[in-house]
Amino acid sequence: MKTEEMKRGKSLLVLLIALGILLFGVIKLKANPAISLILSALIAIYIGMLLGHKWEDFERDIGDTIHKMFVGMLIMMFVGILIGSWMASGTIPLLMYYGLKFLPAPIFLVAACILCCIMSLMTGTSWGTMGTIGVALMGVAEGLGIPTSYAAGAIVVGAIFGDKLSPLSDTTIVAPYVSGVHIMDHIKSMLYTTIPCLLISLILYFILGAKFQSATIQSGEYFEILSTLESNFQLTPILLLPPILVLVLIVLKKPTIPTFGAGIILAMGLAMIFQQKGIKDVLDALLNGLKTETGMELVDKMVNRGGLLSMMPSVALIIGAALFSASLKTNLVFDVFLDTIQKYARSRKSLLLFSYALHLVLASLTGVYLVTFSIVGPMLGPLFDKMDLHRKNLSRMLEDTGTAFSPIIPWSNISIFILGTLGVSSFDYVLYAPITYLGVVFALIYIFTGFGIFDSSGKMLVGKTK
Repeated sequence: MKTEEMKRGKSLLVLLIALGILLFGVIKLKANPAISLILSALIAIYIGMLLGHKWEDFERDIGDTIHKMFVGMLIMMFVGILIGSWMASGTIPLLMYYGLKFLPAPIFLVAACILCCIMSLMTGTSWGTMGTIGVALMGVAEGLGIPTSYAAGAIVVGAIFGDKLSPLSDTTIVAPYVSGVHIMDHIKSMLYTTIPCLLISLILYFILGAKFQSATIQSGEYFEILSTLESNFQLTPILLLPPILVLVLIVLKKPTIPTFGAGIILAMGLAMIFQQKGIKDVLDALLNGLKTETGMELVDKMVNRGGLLSMMPSVALIIGAALFSASLKTNLVFDVFLDTIQKYARSRKSLLLFSYALHLVLASLTGVYLVTFSIVGPMLGPLFDKMDLHRKNLSRMLEDTGTAFSPIIPWSNISIFILGTLGVSSFDYVLYAPITYLGVVFALIYIFTGFGIFDSSGKMLVGKTK
């Protein structure tokens, strides 16, 4: 018994030191999360070796963890290439143009949210959506006299919606991979919490926008964006073919990488035909993203995105998270957590509740949910199997308490980003961004009712989560 207590004490010591270093680096020093993760992992490995663990054990667990995440990293790299090709072909600029062109002023908040939904679904990035079209929409809102807190809330909801559901999103890729779930099963499961949140948000924006029914768009910046897009890209509906092709292949359940490859190749051809780009220019866009000068700085920020290299920071973050996760695994930290949770989580309901609470706390403390995905996903997966719960319940939990909830946390990296780009703090927009907190509310309702909760065979457990 004493031996077991000593092992538990050593594991917790490693966890506290490693987590302390990680939090100090990310929160206090504002250091790059990938570097903070790697340094924390190194310290955990050194301490573990002093406590008797062999380097070969760490090497084995690191290799296993990287192997599990490799396909996810490969998909992220293809996402960067895909976005670069769609920018070069004019596909994403066309989507931006259509969204702004047909933006109805009387229901600005509803339209802004839907536009950001489309943008984030097509690009897979909430940050990119808020940092580009979101900035433009904030300018339009000011021209209409709409409070910035309302506008920011609508933009955040739309951006997070796409980030949670787009197969191009890093979170939509990482959450199922660390949980051991197929990406399409994950996306379908996410609909249960995400769609109700979006509908409630749109109703809220319709009510809030009623007082601005007489407003009209008078923003010179708005018209300048449209004219700049028109003059720099040949915009034709044919450019919608790449996303249509990718969507069809995804619905047909074709493999992800070949599907993205088809979208890339088609976009390359369209870029050369409609945008008169040479093959070298197209290849440069695949590597570095589109690099063009439109004559308007805001439009430059909107379209000069994508490329393989743009995904390298995210890939580095996943590698760092894998090292951190593996170092804790070898030090038996996961075993301690599993033993503790198994001791108290004696039913499906209690396991789900413990899971939500654990990840909510960890994600809130670190402020970087991709980090906690890699810790909690592999750790809780075996317990979900033991309770005959489908792991898509786990991957959805990671997104509800991470991707969606993090904008509420003032010190999270996404809240800081929103403040810097939209100029609104989380304290101001949170009430007008229901998707950030209602996802957890719906999740709790589902846990207690069994609706939206699935067993390992995929059968819904209505009234059977006890």
